[in-house]
Amino acid sequence: MDKEILKNGLIEYGYKLQPDEEEKLNKFSELLVEWNEKMNLTAVTQPADISVKHFLDSIVPIFGIDIKENSKIVDVGTGAGFPGMPIKIIRDDLDFTFLDSLNKRITFLKEVSNQLQLQKAEFVHIRAEDAGRDKNFRAKYDYAVSRAVAPLKILSEYCIPLLKIGGIFASFKAFEIDEEINEAKSMIGSLGAKIKEVQEVKIPYSDITRKIVIIEKIKDTPKEFPRKANKIKGKV
Repeated sequence: MDKEILKNGLIEYGYKLQPDEEEKLNKFSELLVEWNEKMNLTAVTQPADISVKHFLDSIVPIFGIDIKENSKIVDVGTGAGFPGMPIKIIRDDLDFTFLDSLNKRITFLKEVSNQLQLQKAEFVHIRAEDAGRDKNFRAKYDYAVSRAVAPLKILSEYCIPLLKIGGIFASFKAFEIDEEINEAKSMIGSLGAKIKEVQEVKIPYSDITRKIVIIEKIKDTPKEFPRKANKIKGKV
């Protein structure tokens, strides 16, 4: 990673990166590049790009969300650990669960966690729709985050069942999302939630404007949700 870009980018948002956090993020970036040579984790491997597109783009958007201390938070479809791992590194108080449907990614993240000696971090190989029906995960979290590439309507059905009542789902989006939001509103209501706001965040050292859709769970999700994957994706 490019340390100066990362530190200065965070300073723009009023955050001073601590030496131990910088060390952990640097180690994470080294492991990401190393493991990427043997498994396809990311197309982003240049130091400056890692600092901007992975680290700043994961961390900066959370400054607009009041994530309370020691909260339980789940990263759905975490992939190579984004946005969850950089958030966890600067907020080690959070009790984090990382979910992904590919076991090789979970294996990688467990190695990252071991080398960084992270506490309160759980890594689970499971499909999101299965987690939403599992009593160990359903309605257990204060916050859910996802930077997964899927329409909001689909992501909502994956994430909202995991939240407690009063919990917040922050969906990291890009580009114009008005149509995507309109298509998702009915499903979000059916899942027992509502859209609170859409935040726009300019990511430093880039032309990226990240849209964060903030969704609040206001009542229990009906038992029929989440549905099977083929129904969620409209293939039946």
